[in-house]
Amino acid sequence: MKRKIAIITGANRGIGFEIAKQLGKLGVTVIMTARKEDQGRATCDKLKKEGLDVHFHQLEMTNESSIHKLADDMQEQFGVVDILVNNAGINIDGNKDTTNIDLDTVRTTMETNVYGPLLLSQVLIPLMQSSADGRIVNVSSSMGALNEGMGGYGGNFAYSMSKTALNALTIKLAGDISSSRITVNSMCPGWVRTDMGTAAAPRSVEQGADTAVWLATGDVGMTGKFFRDREVISW
Repeated sequence: MKRKIAIITGANRGIGFEIAKQLGKLGVTVIMTARKEDQGRATCDKLKKEGLDVHFHQLEMTNESSIHKLADDMQEQFGVVDILVNNAGINIDGNKDTTNIDLDTVRTTMETNVYGPLLLSQVLIPLMQSSADGRIVNVSSSMGALNEGMGGYGGNFAYSMSKTALNALTIKLAGDISSSRITVNSMCPGWVRTDMGTAAAPRSVEQGADTAVWLATGDVGMTGKFFRDREVISW
């Protein structure tokens, strides 16, 4: 049986690394991407030593040429992509809120967390059309959920707004390709013990990665939805 091909952005650490690990253990061929090549290759080698079929590809989410190169290389090497996990993201707000955050921080956050996943999805969808069961999984956050107040008052404005926009991308993209065999869903990993989440977070990376892996491989049967702990949640 032919192995599925998965691309995971920001796979050199945290939740992205754990998603790569779990998918690899399910027999998926995983392309791990990261901005810093030395770190990306080092973490990829860790999973190779566990016998997993993983490969590294450098990717800069804010660079259009880098995104197109990934798509071109995937076309040449595999001819198909089955799974795309848009996991890479940044939170550089600090303690600033809507009253004092600078526009450069907002622009940089949106470029990485929204525009990058949009372009990457665009260039990979033609390859995913060749899959019998394509899956796009956008790693979002409840801090982008409007019904939860986008994380409440205080800082993290750019990050929260970017995750709201990523959820909007999920809804629109799912609708625009609804006639295809590709599903598009968002997920919230919860507050996870990573560099971004800090050691104070209550959830492990295994818990944080679980829903993304399920959306990528499980019997989900839905598109254009927002999930946490394998359950649909409100936008």
